[in-house]
Amino acid sequence: MKTISALKKSGSIIFECISGSKAYGLATPNSDTDIRGVFILPKEQFYSLDYVGQINNETNDEAYYELRKFIELCAKNNPNILEMLNVPDECVLYKHPLFDEIKEEIFLSKLCKDTFANYAFTQIKKARGLNKKITNPVEKKRKSVDDFCFIRTGKKSIKLVDFLSENNLKSAFCGLVKIPHIKDCFNLFYSETENYQGVSRENANEVCLSSVDKTEQAIAMLYFNKDGYSTYCKKYKEYWSWVEKRNRERYKSNISHDKNYDAKNMMHTFRLLNMAKEIGEESIINVKRKDRDFLLLIKNAEFEYEDLVEKAEIIKNQLDVIYALSNLQEKPDLRVVNELLVSLRSKFYSF
Repeated sequence: MKTISALKKSGSIIFECISGSKAYGLATPNSDTDIRGVFILPKEQFYSLDYVGQINNETNDEAYYELRKFIELCAKNNPNILEMLNVPDECVLYKHPLFDEIKEEIFLSKLCKDTFANYAFTQIKKARGLNKKITNPVEKKRKSVDDFCFIRTGKKSIKLVDFLSENNLKSAFCGLVKIPHIKDCFNLFYSETENYQGVSRENANEVCLSSVDKTEQAIAMLYFNKDGYSTYCKKYKEYWSWVEKRNRERYKSNISHDKNYDAKNMMHTFRLLNMAKEIGEESIINVKRKDRDFLLLIKNAEFEYEDLVEKAEIIKNQLDVIYALSNLQEKPDLRVVNELLVSLRSKFYSF
């Protein structure tokens, strides 16, 4: 039982709900429907070596957690998992009576201050990351090793391509010999008859070295900025991988807002921070958002990025005071958690 279709036929699911934006009350016409659930492995599989902790589809729009993993994540106060304990009734697709025994008060603790806030600030980093990608696009035409080579002339250096152009030379007729004890520096030779290897080959990550007669005279010293080239290659790969995988509608939305940050990530930053406040003050997980209008303003990019970061920092600082005064337990009592887990599994297997 390792696919969702097999799971749904097995009768092992004890809880299934709509999660994400539709559960938060923040859905828009383009929002996906996310499904989350909890299942209990058949006894034989649970006791065997073939334990399965989680089953999801390829897009992760649907994810189901085995009871042990679900309870373990609840005990760690994982935000996405704790939400499942209090989704709106209209979002519950199926609930086995056993699931009602999993009470949020067993798990809610002062750990939420860090788990929710830290998760919130990863959303800021993601938003900032999109900002960097939007404002610093990488050209589709990939630069070559030659573009990171420089020639020393007198007291300055110039790009290899400029040096070759100024002297009517071709890269293919160049020969390089490493200069001992000087990192990434080479003597540059030139001949159209000596079969030198050239400066580099297409798609190579290093310069080419040539066999040069000791009587030949170097025409210049070449420096290959290898570290700069490696950094560029990483940036190039990351950027075009992001371009390939990005959600096109979401990207267009962010561009049209002209704010140059991922407004959806910023919205979730404040959702998480406000949920952390409510947990600290009220000891309850409010999944359906009362601050919906404010959050949708953020999603619509009605605020400047730096202003939102400042607001988020203020709320994060407030959490220290709120949780210091909170009546929440410091962390879940693992003895109670384990008793619950054993009880639920035993009852399920006895049905």
